Amino acid sequence: MALLVKEGSAEQETLVEDENPEDLEVVRPTDKWQTLKPGQAVPAGSHVRLNLQTGHREVKLGQDEEASKYWRDGNSASFTAEELKEALKKFKDDHEQTKQVPEEDAVRAEFRPIEELKKDMETLDMLVETDVQVMKRLLTQFNKTNSTNQEKVTALLDLEYLVHQVDNAQNLVSMGGMQLVISALNNTDVHLQESAANPSVQVEAVEGGALQKLLMLLATQRPITVKKKVLFAVAALLRHFPFAQSHFLKLGGVQVLNELFQVPGAEALRVRIITVLYDMIVEKELISQVGLDLIPDSSHQERLRQYAEVSLLPVLVEQGWCHRVPELLSSSEHDWREKALRTLLAMMAYCQTQFQQNSLLEASLSELQKQYQELVVTELDVGEQDGYFGEILALVDSVLVKMRQV
Repeated sequence: MALLVKEGSAEQETLVEDENPEDLEVVRPTDKWQTLKPGQAVPAGSHVRLNLQTGHREVKLGQDEEASKYWRDGNSASFTAEELKEALKKFKDDHEQTKQVPEEDAVRAEFRPIEELKKDMETLDMLVETDVQVMKRLLTQFNKTNSTNQEKVTALLDLEYLVHQVDNAQNLVSMGGMQLVISALNNTDVHLQESAANPSVQVEAVEGGALQKLLMLLATQRPITVKKKVLFAVAALLRHFPFAQSHFLKLGGVQVLNELFQVPGAEALRVRIITVLYDMIVEKELISQVGLDLIPDSSHQERLRQYAEVSLLPVLVEQGWCHRVPELLSSSEHDWREKALRTLLAMMAYCQTQFQQNSLLEASLSELQKQYQELVVTELDVGEQDGYFGEILALVDSVLVKMRQV
């Protein structure tokens, strides 16, 4: 341990080593320089110098007012090395404790106590619901006798979000959810019908009567917004599902679409209707030629058998679709034209004779051929070698070639 004192006008620190256990004698400075003996200590604030002539250190009273007052009052003291050590240790402890208190207060202000956090986590565990629990709650909300139609619509929309996962959709079926959908389709409220037109599991929907209810909504007077969603639900129900497609034909689904296609004001639905029919035609051809199953399993033959029972094209010819589809070519929408051209090619084997006899179709295709030849030139000018217009032109050319074949 060392005693720190001020030395000279520069207030440098001089150290008095505490190796000697004897008490230190503290010199009382005066206004005049006096010689310091070995082992003597001086109070803080005193001036100390080295006399170069004598080689001794000298001290006199400093300018510090507190030190001057101290000595003028006649105070003096002597301290042992142990007392100095204890005083310094106490000073350090007090300083650390004073410093630690605001730091701890700052930490407490920033972070919450662990016990409080545990209570909150327990509360959260109680509030977390699984998807199944949520669906049960929504079904209960829908089935309550005092639920408003708006509350039922909200429940259906929440269920629609959840059943995008296959597991949730299957759970909904096992909980009787499809009966809820069918019930909503029968409701007189337009918004409720629109929200219910989202079958989630195909087999349950068909066997539960949802397909029949959907076709009924399409066949009766309903707002276009409702029919758009219903048509989307029908398409989702039929896709890759020959069992549903067979029932669709038996229930007169093609006739329903035929009548809807001709309804004034429902032109926006035409391309959707054609898309449904086209998907059904191509889907059967693909599984018959190369198969939809990348690795055929034991159910592949059963799929083939079920698709063989779906005779869509003869029904389309019988109900006049060979003349109905070409009507879309008059649209200014490229997307509509593309869908019509693809459907014409898909129906060519059954409709070729009627296509050949349709002079308006021949003229329409020739006009489209000229238009898209010009549009292809504009694509090439901007560097598009395989552009969208070139794709449509290829479809037009294919239809014309196949129509003219004997």
